[in-house]
Amino acid sequence: MNLIALNKPFGTICQFSAHETRPSLGDWVKTPGVYPAGRLDADSEGLLLLTDDGALQARIAEPRHKLVKRYWAQVEGAPGPADLKALARGVDLGDYVTRPCRAEFIEPPDTLWPRNPPIRYRAAIPTTWIELAITEGKNRQVRRMTAAVGFPTLRLVRVGIGALDIFALGIAPGETIALPPRAPWDGFATAG
Repeated sequence: MNLIALNKPFGTICQFSAHETRPSLGDWVKTPGVYPAGRLDADSEGLLLLTDDGALQARIAEPRHKLVKRYWAQVEGAPGPADLKALARGVDLGDYVTRPCRAEFIEPPDTLWPRNPPIRYRAAIPTTWIELAITEGKNRQVRRMTAAVGFPTLRLVRVGIGALDIFALGIAPGETIALPPRAPWDGFATAG
């Protein structure tokens, strides 16, 4: 069994086939036969796991397994405590209501690498950092959640999957690390 952690750079698409204008996973991951366990949209960065084990891939990606994924979102504006409570309760996105999650303010992270290109800067509009811990991971879910409560996401970084933390793994954007062989669920925390 192969299990690879990638720090997916901004702008990279979550497919192996080449793309005309954007880098793809094949530009960063050289281990044959692995596929992403879940996805990150091209505008999102951070921890992405890849494996050649179908059962492990499902265990990581499928919401029914309730594996916690942690995100740092830099949002436009200054949400208050009521906005965080709305995120934590679950947000009606029109086509579905998100599961309850953990949402909290965090200080601007000094451990985070610079994004290239940087987010747009507007002196008159503040930005705020929020950590969200969710168990679903549907298409653009975090971005849709923050926008639904009035604070669009400017930068989104997945910093953790289960017990795995991108900073503890020590991988810079574009770097991979092979995780040691072990029982499939060791090192993965689940919610509830």
